Amino acid sequence: MLRRAFPRATQAQISAGVAEINASLAATGRPYEISEIAAGYQFRTRPQFADVILAGTPERKIRLSRPALETLALIAYRQPLTRAEIEALRGVDCDAVVKSLLERDLVRIVGRRDAPGRPALFGTSATFLETFGLRGLSDLPALREIEAIVAAPAEEVPDDEVALEREASEPPREDGASAFGDDEEALGDGAAEVLRLH
Repeated sequence: MLRRAFPRATQAQISAGVAEINASLAATGRPYEISEIAAGYQFRTRPQFADVILAGTPERKIRLSRPALETLALIAYRQPLTRAEIEALRGVDCDAVVKSLLERDLVRIVGRRDAPGRPALFGTSATFLETFGLRGLSDLPALREIEAIVAAPAEEVPDDEVALEREASEPPREDGASAFGDDEEALGDGAAEVLRLH
């Protein structure tokens, strides 16, 4: 949008202008700022005001199962990948998981492999970048950082209060399955855990 509004402005000029606007917003105590997200700019709430905003406009967070997080991490770090390549890396069928990620617009078809059947190639989408607050794929943690996180002692992640209330109000399922069904949140290992915590 800024590039369309100011087609003659350089990236340095745009960045300087955004920084000046953000300084003015901060000086006047505004609860929002301009952030560089997904190769563009967005007005976003400042982190310190998040609780107040969420309380006023409750919104369900995106919840991903462990298989979905693991698959999303594979696609993010090794894209483009075909479904068969994802399944070979994970060792399990991933058709339903990939379909779920496509429906949530976290991944997209970026092309076709030049192979028999011309299988679809999957990559991450702009929604993926927005969801995890990334300017681009270069903002993903390096694999050596992931190894350090995995090697570090486990830290308990507090459960979402809404999820706890909902779980307490629902009777236990006879089949032993979670009341959250496919939306059950579970932390994955390695890159999947980093995506969850980033």
